[in-house]
Amino acid sequence: MSHTPHELAAEFPNDGELLHQLKLTDAHFARLADEYHEVNREIHRIESEVDAASDDRVEALKKQRLGLIDQLSVIVTKAREAA
Repeated sequence: MSHTPHELAAEFPNDGELLHQLKLTDAHFARLADEYHEVNREIHRIESEVDAASDDRVEALKKQRLGLIDQLSVIVTKAREAA
């Protein structure tokens, strides 16, 4: 299995335990994280040429991933500050 760039653990390298706790205790975070992983893997498959997609589709997926990471970042920052 190849390394998939942009995994949440790589995006938040110092927050592994916090990410785990949020996935267990915050349903909204867990849903966003799952959606992020799905979109990220689709992008990786396209960039690895396993799947084909138009440039417009790739750009839309990247924008979606960026929006999700922004939402996740807000939740992680708030949880970090509360700890």
